[in-house]
Amino acid sequence: MQHLLGIKDLTRQEIEQILETATHFKEVINRPIKKVPSLRDVTIANIFFENSTRTRLSFELAQKRLSADIINFSASGSSVSKGETLLDTVKNILAMKVDMVVIRHSSVGAPHFLAKHVKASIINAGDGTHEHPTQALLDVFSMQEKLGSLEGKKVAIIGDLLHSRVGLSGIFALQKLGAEVMVCGPITLIPRYIESLGVKVETNVRKALQWCDVANVLRIQLERQQVKYIPSLREYSLYFGINKALLDSLDKEIILMHPGPINRGVELSSDAADSHHSIILEQVENGVAVRMAVMYLLASNLAIR
Repeated sequence: MQHLLGIKDLTRQEIEQILETATHFKEVINRPIKKVPSLRDVTIANIFFENSTRTRLSFELAQKRLSADIINFSASGSSVSKGETLLDTVKNILAMKVDMVVIRHSSVGAPHFLAKHVKASIINAGDGTHEHPTQALLDVFSMQEKLGSLEGKKVAIIGDLLHSRVGLSGIFALQKLGAEVMVCGPITLIPRYIESLGVKVETNVRKALQWCDVANVLRIQLERQQVKYIPSLREYSLYFGINKALLDSLDKEIILMHPGPINRGVELSSDAADSHHSIILEQVENGVAVRMAVMYLLASNLAIR
């Protein structure tokens, strides 16, 4: 890999290599001394044009654990507000001898655009409603920790599929690792093309939960909705919200996941999010190890180039 732009671009072997490398780095971050000198001579710029908590902190911590030099850029208060273009912004940052760029942008394809015009390695930290590859990688890593191989396993992705970049990356990653995928949510929040990706579609959340081994629940992204796709959050919670009583009523145990941030009381109740079914906090921990693996593997290619 020269860049990580999306899961769609990766082969199964590349995904497995990232996950195997992440396993080694998870051992590192659980040691008393959590730092390794793997990226000591590498400079990484974190360029975020959208708000972020988990992803930004996870990348930054992963970079510090690898001993990289870090530049943090936020669009607010920068020359972007004066009309500077994305390419000019990044070229000015790269003039400071930056080797790798982690970018989150509201425009679909922004990381791909940069990859064509700059020499640094580009990592997509989320582009619009398109892809969020490192989130999908940490999700499948977390599933493998609990289930072993994902071959033949059943995963339901529940919620706002229409506006979610996590959902699309998740579908690609799961299918490449041999899992079956079902999507579930209000029909207004399920893209029309989704069945062409080879996934099942369900509009009854109980049936989806009864079918799956893992439920990955997505947030309702009101900030991306220009029109109302659901009557109200209260109605969404009534028909598609997951609570512990619903989980306990199933005739099997399932794993519950969420990429965050959680709208408690909407897609998940607090008793479900904090229940023994949930591995949400494990996802956060695994995110550091997976992002360490991605940057380590890209940096090894920097040396080759």
